[in-house]
Amino acid sequence: MSDTKTKSPAERKEHFRTLSGLPIDRLYTQDDLASPDSESSIGYPGEFPYTRGIYPTMYRGRLWTMRQYAGFGTAVESNHRYRYLLSKGQAGLSVAFDLPTQIGMDSDHPLSLGEVGKVGVAIDSLEDMETLFDGIPLEKVSTSMTINATAAILLCLYVAVAKKQGANLAKISGTVQNDVLKEYIARGTYIYPVRPAMRIVTDIFAWCRDNLPKWNTISISGYHIREAGSTAIQEVAFTLADGIAYVQAALDAGLAVDEFAPQLSFFFNAHSDLLEEIAKYRAARRLWAKIIRDRFHAKDPRSLLLRFHAQTAGSSLTAQQPENNIVRVAIQALAAALGGCQSLHTNSMDEALALPTEDAALIALRTQQILAHETGVTNTIDPVAGSYAIEHLTDEIEERAVEYISKIDGIGGMLRAIESGFVQGEIQKAAYDFQRAVESKEQIIVGVNDFIAEEERSIPTLRIEPEIERSQIARLNALRARRDSARTQSALAELQRRASTTENLLPAILTAVEALATVGEISDTLRRVFGEYQESVVI
Repeated sequence: MSDTKTKSPAERKEHFRTLSGLPIDRLYTQDDLASPDSESSIGYPGEFPYTRGIYPTMYRGRLWTMRQYAGFGTAVESNHRYRYLLSKGQAGLSVAFDLPTQIGMDSDHPLSLGEVGKVGVAIDSLEDMETLFDGIPLEKVSTSMTINATAAILLCLYVAVAKKQGANLAKISGTVQNDVLKEYIARGTYIYPVRPAMRIVTDIFAWCRDNLPKWNTISISGYHIREAGSTAIQEVAFTLADGIAYVQAALDAGLAVDEFAPQLSFFFNAHSDLLEEIAKYRAARRLWAKIIRDRFHAKDPRSLLLRFHAQTAGSSLTAQQPENNIVRVAIQALAAALGGCQSLHTNSMDEALALPTEDAALIALRTQQILAHETGVTNTIDPVAGSYAIEHLTDEIEERAVEYISKIDGIGGMLRAIESGFVQGEIQKAAYDFQRAVESKEQIIVGVNDFIAEEERSIPTLRIEPEIERSQIARLNALRARRDSARTQSALAELQRRASTTENLLPAILTAVEALATVGEISDTLRRVFGEYQESVVI
């Protein structure tokens, strides 16, 4: 071993660690790799275990899809933003829904007061969905919808719009997040108890297999787990443990693994520790391929591919000196690209203050375009492969994630781990440790706990006017007044009947949305059968 590695002249800190707390040595050599034959352990792009990427050409064949997560106010305002972003070179849509839509409440529900259109677009009915995608041909645009508890309803609304456009459903592509487990872990926009919620997830799997062959039926999300304060290791471990739970639930529902596994996709955070984040994606890809092959005995190579969307870390954005966020986002986007993402959203610099303005959203999109076309990192496949530091971190993250998954298996699986509060407790401990590091200045956040500006200046922000809520409720009331109420009630009655059986819910939900039943009415129908989830307190 070299003297450079063993001797310790004076250094800036006593201990060096990643953002997640992994110890970092002062130098890495081949001795630090888990396998002396690193080439065989990491493989080749497009070949098992897919450490270096899921496709043999990666970005030399096709760049990642550039999506900007957008949605606010009413469908009219959001449609305008979508057309604006598409005109500036965005390749796919990513829809944000407001909180009432996410938790299955119509805009006129008492609990919706003050929340309509605030963190996303308000969608109450098929008419809203038609307005949202007005002038946007769904056969030609890939759409990702960040929706979970009401995922089946919003997917059916999307399908109903596509049908009205005359689109061929076999050509419709996109993703519905549909990851309810992370709602119980980290985010909170759940409706039903865990097990009936899982039934809806697998109903979507089965229905899309037969009706939407190009649709990604779930985006198993580590993003919100990381936003809640987890480490990179926990993000990988808990996300893949959720994936294991979904695969098992689908198998228990009678599906074969190779019937649905190729349509699974993942959603990860892109945080600021460049080397750790690159290694995280590589470790997750390799570990998932092993899980699907060895635990679930998949035979189709497409089932082994961990395809993932990345979004830069909203929790890293600061209200102080918001222009600094442009730099943060650029570094985080670089990590996602070097880690081999299939699509990417870059946050806007003003998102710690409000929903993004058009100017801020454009800078965020341009960040991706500069990264793709000016930096050269897309010209060769996996340019970081063989770095001793990267490969060591990849091995370390994979090993520690496996330890977590083994603990979860010992508890009885992810559903029991969630119900017992184990997962939530681990994330809370990690979040507490990070906050202590910030408060002690062991972790520097520029502009927050060091390099503070004496005078903060204001920047323009997007405001959602109260009139938007009033106009949305007026449209909803007008819809209820003119629709065929008998047809609507008949469709809801059929949905309630199906919910009391084991029949697939999607055909009945699609009929209901086409009969102009609202998101809240459909959700309430299912609430009557399934009940509502009551969160347990984690101590």
